[in-house]
Amino acid sequence: MRTSLGFALFTAAIVSILSSSLDTSAVAQQPAASPSANASRFGIAVVDVNYIFKNYSQFKSAMEGIKSDIQQAEVSLKTAREAIQAKEEQAKNYKPSSPEFKELDEDLARQKADFNIKAGRTRKDFQEREAKVYYQTYLQVSSTVQYYAQQNSIGLVLKFNGDKINPDRPDAILKAINKPVVSQNNIDITPDILALLNRGGSPGGAAPAASRAVQPRH
Repeated sequence: MRTSLGFALFTAAIVSILSSSLDTSAVAQQPAASPSANASRFGIAVVDVNYIFKNYSQFKSAMEGIKSDIQQAEVSLKTAREAIQAKEEQAKNYKPSSPEFKELDEDLARQKADFNIKAGRTRKDFQEREAKVYYQTYLQVSSTVQYYAQQNSIGLVLKFNGDKINPDRPDAILKAINKPVVSQNNIDITPDILALLNRGGSPGGAAPAASRAVQPRH
């Protein structure tokens, strides 16, 4: 009787251990919650706009195009600058009172003025192009966020920064302290917004009619 009872207790213990192991395994195999899983439930979400700008393919492509054009412009300006420097060296071969020197000096003055105007205009043009790309991208991000929020019954979307804090940089620590969002529970819609943008953004690329109808507060 003792042997049978002992065996029964041992068997029950093994079954209990196996059941516990199976349950633990089942829990471990459950997929992790989506970053935006609770956004619709709470009616509130957060989005990392900086991360989107860094990873939005259309924005990156536009900025790479500007970067390539800047490099070409730098080559052109460098060639013009080197031509001016060559004439400056040439002018050293003449006496300041000679007609040759005066002619070169006048020519150099014109070339330097033209160079400064061209360099300034080129810098301004690229700054305007870059600003336009940032502005257009922001409009696309904003429009897509509004579209996503309406489609998922989200009443408020806050901007936050998901970057990790670098404890060795005081400015990074201060920036983290000033973050408006301290904690969020699976309401990060950043991956969803980025995926939407890389697929073409919100329909029509504009904010929904309801959003456009809202008048700004003064």
